[in-house]
Amino acid sequence: MIMGKITTLLMAFIFIYMTAMAQDKKEDKIKKGWTFGLIPTISYNSDLGLQYGGLVTFYDYGDGSTYPKYKKMIRTEISRYTKGSGTNQIFFDSDKLFKKKTIRTTADFSYLTDKACDFYGFNGAMVNFNPDFMNDEANDYISRMFYRMKRNILRFTCDFQGTIIPGKLRWLVGIAFFNYQIGTVDISKLNEGKPTEKQLPDTALLYDKYVSWGIIPTEEADGGHNQFIKAGLIFDTRDIEANPSKGIWTELLVTSAPSFLGNSENSYTKLAFIHRQYFTLWPKKLTFVYRLGYQGTILGHAPFYAQTYMFNSFAAVTIVEGLGSAKSIRGMVRDRVVGDAIAYGNFELRWKFFKTLIGNQNVYFALNPFFDVGKVVKKIEVDESKVPLSEVASNYFTGIDEKLHFMLGCGLHIALNENFVISADFGKTLDPQDGKTGLYIGTGWLF
Repeated sequence: MIMGKITTLLMAFIFIYMTAMAQDKKEDKIKKGWTFGLIPTISYNSDLGLQYGGLVTFYDYGDGSTYPKYKKMIRTEISRYTKGSGTNQIFFDSDKLFKKKTIRTTADFSYLTDKACDFYGFNGAMVNFNPDFMNDEANDYISRMFYRMKRNILRFTCDFQGTIIPGKLRWLVGIAFFNYQIGTVDISKLNEGKPTEKQLPDTALLYDKYVSWGIIPTEEADGGHNQFIKAGLIFDTRDIEANPSKGIWTELLVTSAPSFLGNSENSYTKLAFIHRQYFTLWPKKLTFVYRLGYQGTILGHAPFYAQTYMFNSFAAVTIVEGLGSAKSIRGMVRDRVVGDAIAYGNFELRWKFFKTLIGNQNVYFALNPFFDVGKVVKKIEVDESKVPLSEVASNYFTGIDEKLHFMLGCGLHIALNENFVISADFGKTLDPQDGKTGLYIGTGWLF
């Protein structure tokens, strides 16, 4: 049924495209000076409440000589759920801060509060995910928050990129500070104002069990802080950064939280390799793109709360984590596949089926059918014998090895002046253990 709906949607957009060809021939208008894009944030979740706020991005194109590449970009997002979760972010990107040298500066300051962050355990298919534990109409119901925990993140990052070979190879160095506050879900807060029959039961959640069993070490259970240094190389031949039609974007990054920076409880180093490639199939209309990635711990011990964060050289979105959800494996529930090392791939077609001028602004509409896959390639050590005999072990562990996780889907993107992109991606899992479907509305292309 889902694929049938997607097919119908595709046919509808084909019809729109065929009737809009005359407008599609309009040339882009070169933008100058400052411009901005604004998205109001409104949604509802029965447990988190009403979400309200907004996201605004400012672009400076200067005299227009570099359009569609901007000279400066400032992105801000402030949104709240009425039960307490929220996003507060300021993001800055420019390669014009240093007059005598072209050094790209990217900085982010965020405070992210999540009253119900996903937590499914470790090592993907090796741990059991039973949706009925969260379904208050099922016989196996425990709590709608069973696979959740509380997580607040205070984050500051600042990266610098400089040229080694013009138009091809760059170096990157950076610093970062992360502070995680972890705990069980505040059930009493989420129950405020709810009728008795809709209130959440005060019971142990999966996170609570992992802590009490010692699977999550005591020193990690409430979170902690990391001070990072980052270094890497980036090979980049993309023609347009916002949505390339040709070129390669590959990076090798080493991010370390060494003990001499104050990481006494959790000193570790991670290696990340990401390769992206773009192929023109129909000039200015259709491209095929793919991304292959790996991230793993190569030194030390990474705390459980830091295993989901995915390091990269540039990410204007609020947070990139996985595997699972909007920015990694679309359709899979967030952070379903967590390991000490992960590998993943994303493959998609991008079809600009309609392009025009609206109110003196360059606008295009694009569809992107996609296929995503991911897997844990180095597991987090879990001693299953710590599960007490009073518990049913199969409720938490499947007894099978990790395997590939596959997702299919399609998205719609609407771009204003190339750089400000409103996105809507819909993904479907091929295994109920990974969830059912996911719909993600936000900004930007996946990569």
